[in-house]
Amino acid sequence: MQNITSAAGLKDAIQLLEIEQADKGRLLKEQFYRTYESFRPVNLLKGTLKDITSSPYLIDNILSTGIGLASGFLSKKVFIGTSGNKLRKLIGYVLQFGVTNLIAQHPDVIRSFGRFFFQLFNRKKEINSKMP
Repeated sequence: MQNITSAAGLKDAIQLLEIEQADKGRLLKEQFYRTYESFRPVNLLKGTLKDITSSPYLIDNILSTGIGLASGFLSKKVFIGTSGNKLRKLIGYVLQFGVTNLIAQHPDVIRSFGRFFFQLFNRKKEINSKMP
């Protein structure tokens, strides 16, 4: 900053500093309002949901876990059936746990098997539809 030697120069410098202070005050108020809005519970929830839905890894993880749970439940139901045998029920729960963990931990392998079977059945449909 330059040395001020006259009263007029001092007044000009004071006016410039007052304008600068007013601008900085306005910017500070705007930033405070943006921060206040971002910390409101509704906006926090919106941001979290947006992050969740935009993350493909998280969606894949939830999907593979859900498929694992469903297949484990179905395998238990198929194995136990309507049996009242306690040993069979125990083995069914162990089978459910094992199938659920296996599918949830290896979704890529399960996905490739699914694609293979889909292509296999789709190919059979095409062959059957081409035959007279």
